[in-house]
Amino acid sequence: MTIDAAEATSGSPRPVSGRGRGVRPPRGYRVFQAVNAVVLTAVVVVTLYPFVNVVARSLSDEGYIIAGQVNLVPRGFNLDTYRLVLADSMFWTNYRNTVVYTVVATVISIVLTTCYAYVLSKKHLRGRTALVGIAVFTMFFSGGLIPNYVLVTSLGMKNTIWAIAVPNAINVFNLLVMKAFFESLPDELEEAAAVDGLNTYGILLRIVLPLSKAIVATMVLFYAVAFWNSWFAAFLYLDRQDLWPVTIYLRNLIAGATGAENVGAIAEADEVQAEATLKSVTIVLTTLPILLVYPFVQRYFVRGVMLGAVKG
Repeated sequence: MTIDAAEATSGSPRPVSGRGRGVRPPRGYRVFQAVNAVVLTAVVVVTLYPFVNVVARSLSDEGYIIAGQVNLVPRGFNLDTYRLVLADSMFWTNYRNTVVYTVVATVISIVLTTCYAYVLSKKHLRGRTALVGIAVFTMFFSGGLIPNYVLVTSLGMKNTIWAIAVPNAINVFNLLVMKAFFESLPDELEEAAAVDGLNTYGILLRIVLPLSKAIVATMVLFYAVAFWNSWFAAFLYLDRQDLWPVTIYLRNLIAGATGAENVGAIAEADEVQAEATLKSVTIVLTTLPILLVYPFVQRYFVRGVMLGAVKG
C-alpha cells in the first residue's frame, strides 16, 4: 500500500507484466509489420499514381502533354477545357440524369436484393433450393444481347429510366453476400420478435435491418458505383440526347461525336488542346462524385466486408 501510494504521488507508472511499454514484440511480428507496411504502401502508390497523373494532365497545357513532360505535377496550368465543358447546358442535363438514374436504380436494387436475400436465408422455406439455383444460374448464363433488347423494347421501357434500373436490379454476387449475412443472425432474435406479435415484414424492418446497416451500406456502395459508371445499357436503350447519362456524353466527347456547341467550338479553335486534355478532364469529372461520397461510406464498407470473419 505504501509503494502504491508513493507511485501515485510521484506519477511514475508501475511496471506491467506481459506486453508492457518496455517489452519489444517478437521478431516475427516486427518482420510482419515491416512487410505489411511495404506491401500496403506499394498498393497505395500503384492505385494513386494513375489518378494523380490524369488530374495533372487535365490541368496542364497541351504542349507539355504532347511532349510527354506531365507526370504528377501540372505543367502550364490550364482550365480552358474544364470551363468549356462545364459551360455546356447539355453536360449538366446529362449529369442530372446520371444522379437520378443512380439514386432510383440503387433504391430499387437494394429493396429487391434485401427481400430476395432474406427469403433465401430461411432454411425452412419450401422451394429454397430452386430459388437459389435460379439466381446462381443467371451468374453464368444470360439470354443474350438481342433477346434482352427485344424484351426491354416490347415491355415499353425503351427511352425510360426503367430500361436502366430494372434489367440490372439484382446482382447475384451481392444477393449471395446478403443471404450469408442474414443466415448468420441468431434465430432466437426473430423467434422472440414473433412471440411479441411481429409478422414477417415487422421482423425484417424492425429487427433484421437495424442489425444489417453495415452490409446494406456496402451493397449501396456497390450498386451506386455500378450504376454511376454504367453506359452500355443507356447506349442501347436511350435514343434521345436529353436522356443520356453523363457517361454517354463523355464517351461521345472522346469519340468526337458530340453535338455540344461549346465543345465543338473548342475543337475547331484548338483541336490539339481538345485531343490532349479532353480524356483527362472527362475522367476526372466522372469519378469526382464517387470520390467525394466514398469517405462517408467507407466505415460501413470496411465493417461490411469483414462480416462473418470473426465468430463467437
